[in-house]
Amino acid sequence: KIFQAVVSCVGRDGTIYIIPKSFEIELTKLMTEIQSNFKGLGLLEPYCWKKGEACVVRGSDTMWYRGKVVELGGSTLQVQYIDHGCIERIPQCHLYPTTLYTGIPPFCIPCQLYKTVPIGNIWQQDAVDCLQELLTNEEVEIHVQELPDNPWGKLSISLYFGGMSLTSFMAYQKYCVAEDCRDIPELELLGGDFPILPSYMLPPLPSPGDTFPVRVTHLVSPKEVYICLDPSKNLMKQSTTEGDANCDSESLDEALKWCNKSVECFPLLTHFRTEMPCLVEYQDGLWYRAKLLSVEEYDPVKILVQFVDYGSFSVVPTSRLRHIPYHLLKYPVQAVRALLAGFKPALYDKNVKRIPYSPEWSVEALWAMMECVEGKQLSASILALSPEVTISLYEDDQNLVHLKLIEMGLADLDE
Repeated sequence: KIFQAVVSCVGRDGTIYIIPKSFEIELTKLMTEIQSNFKGLGLLEPYCWKKGEACVVRGSDTMWYRGKVVELGGSTLQVQYIDHGCIERIPQCHLYPTTLYTGIPPFCIPCQLYKTVPIGNIWQQDAVDCLQELLTNEEVEIHVQELPDNPWGKLSISLYFGGMSLTSFMAYQKYCVAEDCRDIPELELLGGDFPILPSYMLPPLPSPGDTFPVRVTHLVSPKEVYICLDPSKNLMKQSTTEGDANCDSESLDEALKWCNKSVECFPLLTHFRTEMPCLVEYQDGLWYRAKLLSVEEYDPVKILVQFVDYGSFSVVPTSRLRHIPYHLLKYPVQAVRALLAGFKPALYDKNVKRIPYSPEWSVEALWAMMECVEGKQLSASILALSPEVTISLYEDDQNLVHLKLIEMGLADLDE
């Protein structure tokens, strides 16, 4: 069985507590009812607690939760929040015994990773810290592998976050040994100094003649742009081969979010080759998919890269380049290079300032085109797929975008 869940807690022993997404509505209803029933409770008279006794717990957020006493000890008791899994030491004044709701099973499920042996046979503190950092309150995909021997036992699962297997990730980090994990060879591509990775895939493009919604993500010149096809129209479906099933269940955004959480685990690049896929840190401090283009400076070394999901370029130091996890290559690039048809540079453009790398165009023409396309929902029609993708680009009123440049004398019609 495969389902989506939220990780509510990772226990000190490495137990992963999950709440299936399908349980969320019922849990919310129960929580609302508990708040209503226990509102305004006074202080509890001195009470003799028993291990295993059911209770309600006032959390640090002042909400009441279902709990169970797991350890006695003086003025504080160890209590487990049974719908979330976490165990805390709670002052007795924040507990109330109750037999209400004891007939409702806990909403969280304790899990263990299938055929995964922690180093030293128990999860070490640094491994637990890693699991907590990665998983707490995150949505993940659960593949049930084995049911527990008893109803209170742990479910044996494979867990996928951002398209990556948690078992293979933890094994790669040397926190455990995986007895049966097919993803580890892929992760091992991260190891070594010079992984040979496949190139990024291009997305499937609509047929010539079809009109489809696009956004322009980057302009090189008024005639050369990078477009992103509207994903809501399902034009950018990921590969659906059987081996990519885990990857396809998560969006690229989700996969990148996970990578950003664990980016320190991915080695810095030490070897460079043209078109090599990598992760690059952008000015906002986040890491994005990119490819290497050329060495621009040598002292210190700086590399020209292109962000493949936007089309934009940047020159960055090697400290902002990391190996890319293999599973991120399974998503097609989001930005496609295209040439715009129907116009050419104005023969008599009097603007002296030219685009250095494309001097047939004035900088004024580039700014004017930016004004026409930036942040706007446009539509496009493919005229040719080879030798280069060539399109007509339309505004939302179905007028060709380049007509404004022609009106301004910055471009001529190209018959």
